Amino acid sequence: MSKRVNAGFNLKFMILLLLCSLLTGCWDRMEIEERAVVLGISIDSAGKDAEIREDEISHLRGKYPAPKQEMIQLSVQIALPGRIPLGPGEGGASGEGAQETVWVLDVVGHTVDDAMMNLQQQISGKLFFGHLRVIVVSEEFARKGMENLNDYLHRNAEVRRMAWLMVSKGKARELMEAAPKLERVPALYLSSTLDDAVKHGKFPSDYIGTFWNNSSKKGQEGFLPYIQIMKGDNVEISGMAFFKGATLVGVTKPFEIAGYLVIKGISPAGYRGIIHVGDDSQVVTIHATNRESEIKVDIKNGLPHFTITAVTEVNVEEKNTETLPLNNSHILEEIARENERSVKELMLGLIQKTQKKESDIFGFGELVRARKPSYWNSHVKTADQWSEIYKNTTFDFRVTSKVRRVGMKAE
Repeated sequence: MSKRVNAGFNLKFMILLLLCSLLTGCWDRMEIEERAVVLGISIDSAGKDAEIREDEISHLRGKYPAPKQEMIQLSVQIALPGRIPLGPGEGGASGEGAQETVWVLDVVGHTVDDAMMNLQQQISGKLFFGHLRVIVVSEEFARKGMENLNDYLHRNAEVRRMAWLMVSKGKARELMEAAPKLERVPALYLSSTLDDAVKHGKFPSDYIGTFWNNSSKKGQEGFLPYIQIMKGDNVEISGMAFFKGATLVGVTKPFEIAGYLVIKGISPAGYRGIIHVGDDSQVVTIHATNRESEIKVDIKNGLPHFTITAVTEVNVEEKNTETLPLNNSHILEEIARENERSVKELMLGLIQKTQKKESDIFGFGELVRARKPSYWNSHVKTADQWSEIYKNTTFDFRVTSKVRRVGMKAE
């Protein structure tokens, strides 16, 4: 009898122990007031006096030597509790209050993590990256290589893959303190600028997760938005910054972004262009509305040869003279032919620019891997080898342009 009682008691005791494991509650909770919410990060190369400005937080000078590499200046944009507007309020979205909604801090360090430790020493709350929206690096820093930054962000589980990583012309820190008129929070303005550019066909969707994914492929390189701050703290997307590995090797012109979008067949289309009709005095402005493309690969003379077939649809936006009859089918055909010629030149020029830098941002190498696996396995094999082969690949372009609309005005 006693054995049955003991067995029943032991069973109940074990069940209670198991139930206790389900009643732990939020044992690792951290109140929002205890967090320093980081909205944006910028990284620049530090000046010559960086070591003088550095405090001995992560190491002692002479005893625990730091890495022998150029130091960086890291700036963070931290949200001030209760100051971020949650909706339209009195005064609307005005740049006048931008400095009241965020707190910008600067530190120096030998690595990104070293700089973050120096920053944490100055802040009572724990740095939190769950709401990080933008990371801006200067062109100078990116040309020296971003291996350390990519590694740090990769390992941080709080960093979302939908954040924007971008390269700035000039100092990246200036973008942390910009006060744009359309948004009270600079980081949110930068993020929404790029989100809207994707929606309006001005830039491909290229979040930080996409950049890392492309950079890790054997037959493709990554690219990032190239931005610069303008008068009035406005921000312009000034091109695409393309990479070889983790190192920035080149920058496109703003209009060359359209060439990338045509090659990849990304819609909606959002760029406008000027077309000459007849003599140089007669021009029309056209607006691309839709794109489609197909890429085929063959092996010719031991090298990959790509045929890019693209279809673009355009609308006529304006003309500079009343003597140009847009109800004439021959005029519309001439506009289409001239657009086809200019699109071919645009695509060829962009591809040649990336070939010189051995940066296949289009993923032509991945197309070879997928459709010509025997050639890849016998002649390419590695990302470095594809970079060499990409310089000498050849292309054919077959572009068709269709004029869909000429506007409501009667001719």
